[in-house]
This record gives sequence, structure tokens and C-alpha cells, in this order.
Amino acid sequence: MMGSRLSITLLSIKLLALAALTTAAHAQDKSSDVIARGEYLARAGDCTACHTAAEGRLFAGGRPMPTPFGTIYTSNITPDPETGIGKWSADDFYRTMHNGRFPDGGLIYPAMPFASYTKVTRADSDAIFAYLRSIQPVNQKNKPHELRFPYDNRQLILGWRTLFFREGEFKPDPTKSAEWNRGAYLVEGLGHCGMCHSPINALGGTSQSDAFKGGLIPMQNWYAPSLTSNREAGLGDWSIKDITDLLQTGVSMRGVVYGPMAEVVHNSLQYLNDEDTRAMAVYLKGIAEPSPPPAPSSALPTTESSLLISLGKTVYDKNCASCHGAQGEGKPPHWPPLANNQSIEMQSAVNPIRMVLNGGYPPGTKGNPMPYGMPPFAGLLSDNEVAAVVSYIRTAWGNRGTPVSARDANELRSAPLN
Repeated sequence: MMGSRLSITLLSIKLLALAALTTAAHAQDKSSDVIARGEYLARAGDCTACHTAAEGRLFAGGRPMPTPFGTIYTSNITPDPETGIGKWSADDFYRTMHNGRFPDGGLIYPAMPFASYTKVTRADSDAIFAYLRSIQPVNQKNKPHELRFPYDNRQLILGWRTLFFREGEFKPDPTKSAEWNRGAYLVEGLGHCGMCHSPINALGGTSQSDAFKGGLIPMQNWYAPSLTSNREAGLGDWSIKDITDLLQTGVSMRGVVYGPMAEVVHNSLQYLNDEDTRAMAVYLKGIAEPSPPPAPSSALPTTESSLLISLGKTVYDKNCASCHGAQGEGKPPHWPPLANNQSIEMQSAVNPIRMVLNGGYPPGTKGNPMPYGMPPFAGLLSDNEVAAVVSYIRTAWGNRGTPVSARDANELRSAPLN
């Protein structure tokens, strides 16, 4: 009888131990799932782009970010307890993302896109925090910002916040589909696309009414086109496949990404799953508004414009037609068409001028690991020749852009390359 009781007791202990191990394993699996989700969301938020310096340690900060007000250096967000966020709680991290304040209440400069990150849900914030807690800690002190007076006074941020910051998580639009709302959450929140694709005023802010209407990226001299206007980057007449191809691989049958957008695709968008990429495409296509092409209007005298365009055809036939076609038809997806190309016809000619001067590559992605690039012509073409060929492609084959001047080309020769 005693032997039977002892056997039952031992069996109970074994069952309890097995249950404890199973619970621990389940908890570990759940923790691993949260960390993996956090890594995915950090990719969607493009955290690497800012918080990892060139040749620096992952998320250790120190990357300089030039602004019209001076240089801001990004912070260390590794779990180092002395110089990173190792002493932060999940509540601290959420308040920083949601409110734009440090755990001690200090104000964060809006170079961090907290005006977009405020839309991120608590669950997603906690997952990102769990992922950041899992990476290698790096002991690296944050570098002080180098801002001019009076912008080095953080109290001025209170005024900026009053004008441009609206706190609050993303609220789905009940009149739209779940897919559209998922896309809106990613574009407006984690993706913070409005940081570049909205006009920025002298105070470094954007009004809600101008969201996604395009603007020159300060200090970078690239124009981020409007996502609402179909004559800029609006995608209303693109197919969903063309949009998803562009987001995931950097190339599509309708266009190719270069400049800052190539970095976004490389660091962030290529890692999104098909469902989220499609959701973003559905949302972006949905916010695009038909825009009639503007009547051509050039500040250049008619005679000068005619001479430039005449010279431009000669330059184009010699240097460009072999890839982009004699009639601007291109060879998609690797050599984009120039005829009926929105990015060529926009009011701002900054991007086509920069491409002629500096060339560029689409990003290397898993869907396009060996991208075809465009060589730079800054060393081969004079300012007049650059202006001429850009003027030609903006006005040939039915394009409705306007000519540009040699001065426009010259001003962009000194633009930073990154």
C-alpha cells in the first residue's frame, strides 16, 4: 500500500515538473514570437536608418542628421543600462513613442517622428521594446546636438508641439476595408511617410491639411513627390502589382526608386510581408487624387528654351537613348521609361537634374539583388548640357514639364550625395 502511494506521489511530481517545463517552454516561445514581431515592426518603422551610424554598431546611435537648425545626433537605443535604454520600462518606451518625451519628461526634438509614432498601438510598441531589449547592448554615450541659438533651447519645442503635434493612436476608418486601414496604419504611423512626402515650413512642421502633398527634403536636396497628386507620385492609375513591386524591390514596370527612397526600400520596405505591402499599396492608391496636368509655364525666355531643347536632343541621343529608348520608352523594369513619367514632369526638376549629375542605383533587394544603375554625368556634361538634356526629356514625347536653366543645374552640383 505504501509503495502504491509513493508511486502515485512520484508520478504527481513528474507530472507537475512536466507541466512546469511545458509552461516555461510555452512562455519562451511566446517571448520569442513577440521579439520576432518586434524586429519586423522595427523594420517597418525604419529604425535602423537613423539609429545606426555609418559603420557603427546596430542601434547605438551617433548618426548625424543635418537640419536647417543645426545637426542632431541620433540616440543609443540598445539595452545598455548606462548609455542606452537598458533602465527603461515598457511604459517608458511607449510614452516616448506616443508622447515624444523622455522618461524623465524631457522634450524630444521632432527629428524623431513621434508625430507619426504616436499612432502606433501599445501592443506594437511593447513588441518593438522587447526586440530592442534582446539585441546586443552597446556602451556608447549619446553625442550632444549641435544646434544654433535659439534652437538649442528645448523649451521651444513646446511651441512646435502646440502647432504641429496631435497625440493619439491610429483610429480605423469604419467606412474603409480592414486592408485599407492596415495600410493607413503603416503609412501614417510606423512608416512615417509624411516626414518626407509633406511640405515642411520654416518652423520645421507640416499642417495636417498638407499631409502627403510633397516637398523638398531639407538639407538633402531631393524632392519627395506628392502621394496625393497623380501628376507627381500619386498612384491612382497604377496597378496594385506595380505599386507592390516598387515597394518591395525598388523597381516596377512604371518606375524605379533612387535617392532617399532607395534607402527606405533597402532598410525597411523589402522586409514587409506580402499582406502588409499590399495593404500599403491599397491605401496609397486610395489617397491619390486625379490631377490635371498644369499648363506648361517656364521662367526661361522662349528663345533660350528652344535652344536648350534642341541641344538636349543631341545630348540625349548620344548618352541616354541606348538605355531609355529613342522615344523615351525605356526597357522596364530596369531602365524606366521617361515618356509619360510623373517623376520627370513634376513642377520641381530637382530629381531629374540630380539623376543626370550624380546617377544612382535602385536598392539591392531580395527581389532585385543585382540592380542596374545609372552612371553620373557631372564630369562629362557642362551645366548647359545638363540643363539641355533635362529640359528635353521634360518636354519631349508628350511630357508636360518645363525647361530648366544652367543655373538650376549648377546649384545642384554641390548637393550632398547622401
